[in-house]
Order: sequence, then C-alpha cells, then structure tokens
Amino acid sequence: MLILDDIIRDRGSKYAVSGGPCGSEEEAKSFIKALCRKKKFAKATHNSWALLTAEAPIKSDDGEAGAGMVILRMLEREGLRDHVVVVTRWFGGKHLGGDRFRHVQDAVRIYLDTLQES
Repeated sequence: MLILDDIIRDRGSKYAVSGGPCGSEEEAKSFIKALCRKKKFAKATHNSWALLTAEAPIKSDDGEAGAGMVILRMLEREGLRDHVVVVTRWFGGKHLGGDRFRHVQDAVRIYLDTLQES
C-alpha cells in the first residue's frame, strides 16, 4: 500500500492519494477498509477510487460526483490494470467547483509518477 498524504491543499480542502495491487471489487473494498483503519482516513469526506480489471472497470465516487470516472480514465490511459487508486479528500468548508476534478487528476498523476519512480 502506497499512501501519499497531504499532497494538495485548496481553500481548506486537503487531498491524499493511495493505492496498491488489487484484482477485484471485493479486494478494493478491503483496501478502503484497511485505509480507513487509519483514523485520519476514516474521518475523510470522500474516498473516491477506481480499478481496471480484466473483467470490467470499477469505480466509486463516494459522494464526490464524477471523481471515480476521472480516476478510471487516467488508469485506462496509463494502462494500469489490477491496481486500485484512491483519492481522499477532507472538505475544507468551501466548494471548489470544477477545480476539484483538476485536484483529483493531479493527485492521480502524482501517484502514477511516484509508482514509476519506485
């Protein structure tokens, strides 16, 4: 499990990104449960995620409408299969509008770049 915490801040909102090898929706849900065992992540407003498997693409917005699709498209472009990526957001009190999608994209890009470096 790779966790990159506090990578983006905007108007009070904070973002983290995490991920790891994963082959099914059940494994993805277990990954989220493990992540949420960390008190900080359990208190997050959203844990949006996506996973590209041989059977089908799977995503969850977790209340951040459209975020799962943004993550999924980036995984498809990268060709990263059987690997879940989770973008976590702690809402800071101010709506970010379309900037929230840019932040989700930036978080996934940071994750993918870090993954390639290791």
